[in-house]
Amino acid sequence: MDTRTALVTGAAQGLGQEFAVALAGRGYRVAGLDIAPQARTAGKILDYLELEGDAADEEQVRAGMERVIDRFGTLHVVVNNAGVYPAGPFEETTVEDWRRIMRVNLEAPFVVTRAALPYLKAAGWGRVVNIVSAAVLTAPPDMVPYVTSKTGLIGFTRALASALGPYGITVNAIAPSMVRTATAERTVGADGGFEAVRAGQVVPRTQEPSDLVSTLLYVVDEGSGFLTGQTLNVSGGSAFL
Repeated sequence: MDTRTALVTGAAQGLGQEFAVALAGRGYRVAGLDIAPQARTAGKILDYLELEGDAADEEQVRAGMERVIDRFGTLHVVVNNAGVYPAGPFEETTVEDWRRIMRVNLEAPFVVTRAALPYLKAAGWGRVVNIVSAAVLTAPPDMVPYVTSKTGLIGFTRALASALGPYGITVNAIAPSMVRTATAERTVGADGGFEAVRAGQVVPRTQEPSDLVSTLLYVVDEGSGFLTGQTLNVSGGSAFL
């Protein structure tokens, strides 16, 4: 195949960095979009395009897309990975908390995908991958806004797959368990969080970012054109579909 281009949101660290490096290893030209500096990711990838911006901000995303096209000429793959996952009692959730979570986890994939769509259509081939969560299946009681946002992203995945199928563009979601990242270690994974999640899995270890790479590469593969509208549950058996 010709050299393809991928855009990964939330690429500064964790899963996003792992995905960006894996795609580059498969020959993709990679751009990353994040509000944080991406020096570590850029240091792992030759010819990496770092886009610093808010994935839910239309103007910043539009400007970032133009830079991708200016640099690489085309775009084929979008990985909507950026997200937030605060935990807490539902009664203590403020309207501002709720809106922030929805903005990052649900609105940003809409903004990024909509901005990317003209370029995916022009390429005549595309893959949109949305990172959701197995929490939509296990429904932890202290993550109501998060579960709501990721459930909405699954609906977005399904409906968009129906809309984009005629253009040779697939849309799928990957649902991890609680992944060991620096952010998770200081938030939801702290104070026994990882242990609690492991207790509900049939695979008795904490998920690492590398555990998701083979699934991502399968979904974006040239041969996966008949896979669309699906949510792939990669969560160590915490739930069975």
